[in-house]
Formats: sequence, structure tokens, C-alpha cells
Amino acid sequence: MFKDLTLGQYFPVDSVVHRLDPRTKLVLLIMYIVAVFIVKDIWVFGLVIGFMLFMTAMSKVPLSYVLKAIKPMRVLLPLMFLLNLFMINSGDVIFSWKFITITTGGVRQALFIVLRLIALVTGASLLTLTTTPVSLTEGLERLLSPLKIIKFPAHELAMMMTIALRFIPTLLEEADKIMKAQLARGADLESGNIFKRAKAMLPILIPLFVNSFRRAEELALAMESRCYHGGEGRTRLKVLKFHMRDLWAFLIMAGLLAAVIILQNTLQIDSWMVSLLRPLWEKAA
Repeated sequence: MFKDLTLGQYFPVDSVVHRLDPRTKLVLLIMYIVAVFIVKDIWVFGLVIGFMLFMTAMSKVPLSYVLKAIKPMRVLLPLMFLLNLFMINSGDVIFSWKFITITTGGVRQALFIVLRLIALVTGASLLTLTTTPVSLTEGLERLLSPLKIIKFPAHELAMMMTIALRFIPTLLEEADKIMKAQLARGADLESGNIFKRAKAMLPILIPLFVNSFRRAEELALAMESRCYHGGEGRTRLKVLKFHMRDLWAFLIMAGLLAAVIILQNTLQIDSWMVSLLRPLWEKAA
């Protein structure tokens, strides 16, 4: 279960996406998130999915490895789909039986919730898979550096986020070791209902939290012993520079965002959904 989470892990391979400036990738991720949230049509969302597939292909990271980030959400995604399917009652009625009502608005909202969660998780996972923690720290710090005028702690914030990302695979590895140790002692972590499984996870979570605090204290002592005092006066072995590939990446992302804004106002989903789903229901009835 824990090994399926790829967020925070780096996939070392030589690709054009890996060679992009980390500032470029951070800005692209922000623009990508904006595109994900402003899409209101299922067909236009295909552009967003196509862009993610294109970036995955350009990164040379196996698609199966990127999609592994979705596996830890295999319980959340169906739950979110069903909740939105039955709780949203806007639009035309597709199916009605006693207190259960399914409408076009509910289907649309359920689809969009699931697709948006998948798109956001895979996008964030692709960023960490193609960017080292050091590069991510430097890129984030450089992006936030103008805020130093108002005494915003850009370096400290970037360092905290990078340490948090770096700790994700470490904690997952630690959790996997603890789980295997508990299974070797005869612990039953798979059978029973959701409440029994949650109770069975306590012997894993407690030592995991204890070890995480211990690791955090060791990291703080290591940083203090090396006289770490923030980014003041720090020099870089490799200075970040924008290249032509960064410009092309910006142009492609800007084109995607513009296409999403234009197309979402010209296409409608309700009429398509009614024409597709209502005949199926009438035939079944």
C-alpha cells in the first residue's frame, strides 16, 4: 500500500521535462491547476488529460509509474463519486427510484470530482518525479524571492516544503518496515470491516509517529551542527537559467489554458448526457 505512493519521489532519467527550469515547472503546475478547476465541460477536460499524457510521454517516466499515485486513493475516489452522484439533484432526472434520484448534474459533478482529483494528484506526482528536492527548493525560493521586500521568509518556506517532500518516501519506507514487522508477529491488517482495520493500524501509526519525531530532531541537530542559518550569503554550484525549452513550455501551457477558457463557453454537456443515458435507462425499464 505505501510503496504505491509516488508523490515526493524522484525518477532519474534524461528527458526534456527533467531539464526544464524548476521555476518553469512550478509555474506550469499552477497554470495546470487553474485549468483543471475552470474546466466545466467533459469534452474540454480531454485537453487537460491530453496535456498530462503529453508531458508524461516527454518526461520518459512510465505512465504506470505516474498512475501509481492514484492507487492510495482507490477508496476515496469511489466514495466521492457516489456522494456527488446521489447528493446533487440539479439538471434533468435520469433515474429515480424511491428516495434515490440520479440527475445529469449529479453525474457531471461526480465525474468532474473524480477527474479533478486524478488530474491534480498525477500533476503533482509528475512534478516531484521530474524534479530533485534541491532543484525544487531553489526554484521555489527564486519564485518567492521578490516577497523578501516585505520580509517574507522565502528560503525558510521553500526549505520546509522540500523537507516535507523528502520525508514522504522516508516515512513510507519506515511504515512499510513496521507493517512487515507486525505481520511477522501475526498481526491481521487486512480482514474485518473498516473500523477493525483502522484499529489494527494503531500498532503501525504509533511507532511511525515516534520515529518521525525522532528523525525530525536528528535533522534539526544535524542542521545546527553544520551552522545552518538560512539562505543568507549562500552560493550555488549551478545557477538557474531560462532556456528556449522553457519558453516553449510556457507557450504550450498558455495555449492550453486559452483553449480551455474559449471552448468551455461553447460546448454544453447536459444535452449530450441526457441523450446518452436516458435511452439506456428507458431500455432497461
